[in-house]
Amino acid sequence: MTLLDLNYAAAIFLYILGLYCIVTKRNMIKLVIGFEILFHAVIYTLVLIATQAGLLGTGQVVVALSIVIDAVIVALALALIINAFKHYKTLDVTKLRRLRG
Repeated sequence: MTLLDLNYAAAIFLYILGLYCIVTKRNMIKLVIGFEILFHAVIYTLVLIATQAGLLGTGQVVVALSIVIDAVIVALALALIINAFKHYKTLDVTKLRRLRG
């Protein structure tokens, strides 16, 4: 087993962990953390593929853009979570789903 195989195994572990968080958790903050873990698994895989293909500069540019986009998404998600908590006094997704009209 090479070092590259171990890195791919770590990426798969991050995918599974992120999906587990998304599927099992009902708290909105924990869901955002699950999405972040999943997103970082994608970034990790992009770096591995770029390194394997010999395109390290391209991989770094893609990762830098991904991190900036990720920061914007997290800020927006947390702003929505704060707004939902102020209005409904809960972060439980199942309770918020019952509020549909």
